[in-house]
Amino acid sequence: MHTRQVISLIVLTFCGCSLTAQSPWLLNFEKPATNPILQADSTAVFNDPIDKTVVQWQKADVFNPGAIVRNDTVFLLFRAEDDPTAILGGRTSRIGLAYSTDGINFTKYADPVLYPDNDDFAVWDQPGGVEDPRVVELPDGTYLMLYTSWNAKTARLSAAVSQDLRSWEKKGPVFQRAHQGRFLDIWSKSGSVVTELVDGRLIAKKIMDKYWMYWGELFMNVASSDDGVNWEPLLDDEGELLHVLEPTLGDFDSHLVEPGPPALYTDNGILVLYNGKNLSGEGAGTMVAENTYCGGQVLFNRENPAKLLKRLAEPFICPSLPHETSGQYQAGTTFVEGLVFYKNKWFLYYGTADSM
Repeated sequence: MHTRQVISLIVLTFCGCSLTAQSPWLLNFEKPATNPILQADSTAVFNDPIDKTVVQWQKADVFNPGAIVRNDTVFLLFRAEDDPTAILGGRTSRIGLAYSTDGINFTKYADPVLYPDNDDFAVWDQPGGVEDPRVVELPDGTYLMLYTSWNAKTARLSAAVSQDLRSWEKKGPVFQRAHQGRFLDIWSKSGSVVTELVDGRLIAKKIMDKYWMYWGELFMNVASSDDGVNWEPLLDDEGELLHVLEPTLGDFDSHLVEPGPPALYTDNGILVLYNGKNLSGEGAGTMVAENTYCGGQVLFNRENPAKLLKRLAEPFICPSLPHETSGQYQAGTTFVEGLVFYKNKWFLYYGTADSM
């Protein structure tokens, strides 16, 4: 029996939630009956430029998508893994592209749009591949993708840019120039760029003449950038990475707090949807099962993105459906990563685990 992860969707609902009435800064979602919306496909093949072989690049999983609206169409940039027999972390990931005119029913392009190649970035991208894309639009219309380069040793947050979502130019690790390269070789993932809703599209927002990004895995950190490609992490008084959000012992996010989709610059503050994982054993929360991934929400100051204002004390999404509570993570996973405003609704896309 192959273990697979799939992509699902939740849609913002405007009624029937006391949390929204009490806390106007929150987004409240519900899961539609159409889930999952994207699944693995063993018939999809690709000529791998490194091994010179034909690979079934979507055979194991498709999951953890970034999302963006272009030309009144929703595009998903999804992570796909190839070999279902390989151990967790031992597969090669590539990033595919799919599109939809209703936000629910998607058509995939045949080939991946980002993958390990015989290029200057292979030292970071090979053999594990490119993972977990988040995508935003810059004010000049350029698309910025932040993704994880995985060389099977160290995960590095990397950037790529595009004009059409299909052809991407890799830029390499986002921290390679900051602080004399001090943070080039640290474990870094999950870049959530602050965006603002402009004419129905999420556009990267400058605050104090800088772009801002929440990032990290165990802890949530923050970084700033002039161009969206090269980022400088903020440091604390001791010169170490500044943690703007940490796990809360005894709660659903007792193990880690990992940024989700692009952050939202709103009237109330900067809203960040994040992925919280519960510990196993001492310190674990009792609200959800141990080792479970659930979604949380936090609010930061509009003028000072490093200043935490509010944290939702309970998850807004947790595993509850069969394809969310079995698979690679037996405790269950709802991993939020793609967010768009489309046809007057918020659509939130997330990865789940499924056994098929």
